[in-house]
Amino acid sequence: MKIALFASGSGSNAENIIACFRARHDVQLIEFPLIVSNKADAFVHERARKLGVPSFTFGKADFDNGAVLRLLQQYGIDGIVLAGFLLKVPDTLLQAFPDRIINIHPALLPKFGGKGMYGSHVHEAVVANHETESGITIHSVNEHYDEGAIIFQARCPVLPTDTADDVAAKVHALEYAHFPEVIAQFFEKK
Repeated sequence: MKIALFASGSGSNAENIIACFRARHDVQLIEFPLIVSNKADAFVHERARKLGVPSFTFGKADFDNGAVLRLLQQYGIDGIVLAGFLLKVPDTLLQAFPDRIINIHPALLPKFGGKGMYGSHVHEAVVANHETESGITIHSVNEHYDEGAIIFQARCPVLPTDTADDVAAKVHALEYAHFPEVIAQFFEKK
């Protein structure tokens, strides 16, 4: 299967995913032929260049007018993984890839999800609410932010002395450890 990676920022998860799949010989049925971003200055493009993976930048209108869908069709894409992608996925992509788009969220949904809840905003909210745990949620994508069916969750403790940066480090470790494996399991079933 050919899976497109969508990212808006540094692309560390995208790089980790590609590196993990390239190192594994038991999941050669999945490849990542391109990276799509909504930000031309996102560091994910530099990571893509180093990995030898084509990357493309599109504005919000391009997602709505079908330009992104045409690119995905040109590459024969079978599914999409959101790895730090901040735009809402338009209906055109949801319809073109039914139950074939997954996302990772840096908290235990349904807590701390929804529009505007990403990255440091999530970790700051976890600390401000005196949560005793946080983690990751990998879920299918639907027409609402962070409301798709939960596929997988992993947890980490949040200590009373933890800062948002401490929580972020714990959550990133969970992302790197679990996201590639969940992607493999999810798409191999397709």
